[in-house]
Amino acid sequence: MKAIVVGAGVIGSSVAYRLAQAGAAVTIIEERRIGGGTSSVTYAWVNACEKLTSHAYYKLNFAGRQAHEDILAEFPQANWYHRPGVLQWQNAEAEAGARDGTDPLVKLKQLIDWGYPAELLSLKEVRELEPEIDPDVIGNAPVIYYPRDGWLDPVPYAGALATAAQQRHGARLITAKVTGLIVNGGCCDGVEIEGGDPIHADIVVNCSGRWSNEVATRREHQVPLAPTVGLVAYTPPAGVTLRSALRTPLLNMRPDGGGRFLLRSNELDRLVAADAAALPAHPQAQDLLARAKTTIPALRSVEVEAVRIAIRPIPRDTLSAVGPVPGLDQYYVAVTHSGVTLGAFLGEAIADEIVRGRTRSELAEFRPARFFN
Repeated sequence: MKAIVVGAGVIGSSVAYRLAQAGAAVTIIEERRIGGGTSSVTYAWVNACEKLTSHAYYKLNFAGRQAHEDILAEFPQANWYHRPGVLQWQNAEAEAGARDGTDPLVKLKQLIDWGYPAELLSLKEVRELEPEIDPDVIGNAPVIYYPRDGWLDPVPYAGALATAAQQRHGARLITAKVTGLIVNGGCCDGVEIEGGDPIHADIVVNCSGRWSNEVATRREHQVPLAPTVGLVAYTPPAGVTLRSALRTPLLNMRPDGGGRFLLRSNELDRLVAADAAALPAHPQAQDLLARAKTTIPALRSVEVEAVRIAIRPIPRDTLSAVGPVPGLDQYYVAVTHSGVTLGAFLGEAIADEIVRGRTRSELAEFRPARFFN
């Protein structure tokens, strides 16, 4: 079987690796660089604890957490998955399109009932765990601690899996812009690329995220999206000992390696223009820094070192869309706002469905077909 995977972010690299491992002859087509799209502009929290409005979506994301743990056995030198724990307090912002309730104790009970590792910490316990957090920003609000949660370094992850797909399993990587699908008699026979010859295959898997409808140029083959603009800001090495990721009413922040921190806020994202220059002086980046300094006073002398802005892919109903597209055989799409959490699992599941012919029940409620009825 010849397979084309369009996009080499967290999802595309995972899919390419698993398809090639399962025996497919895989061609990866990436317009920019591996992990260079939205995968590089993300808080990257690997979690299922914010997907509580749908038990099926919770279970899918829980499987994503487990797949990230499992894949480490195949990459013994990997250093891309960090799990020091995550702290959340009342009225904290949700990540990845999730919808948190305002009562953390109700959320905690639901998580415990569903088997998620979560516990309640007192302010004293929080201060023992992370003494540099200003206790005044927490107050008397309950604090939930997710001791086994953490985050992914998306670009190293994508690079490792794309490289392994090539070196271990014979995949090839092409740097090119896909300008459309080749459609013949209701079948997708490959892709057109800018400035090059068409590439033919038995199956095309579109993992290009926010660009997915630029690959599938015909409206009848497009998954409807409701994308949003996202900004992340980075500090230089700060000499601060914070280890945990934080979800707070002011911002979400986490360590980013080498003493740096990544900062973001859904509230501030709504003020960011898609065409804004990604500069340290960006007003929302400066606001993020001020909020970080309020949360961690030891950051008082730190400035913004870098900013990234991206369009985040979100299917119209906010849930993942993974599977065949009705009316076009041999074409499969995977687009989700939970790409970091789900990437490793989707690689396994999509290889099962495409190469091994095993339908994965975990994906039953998240098929693109729901948009084409």
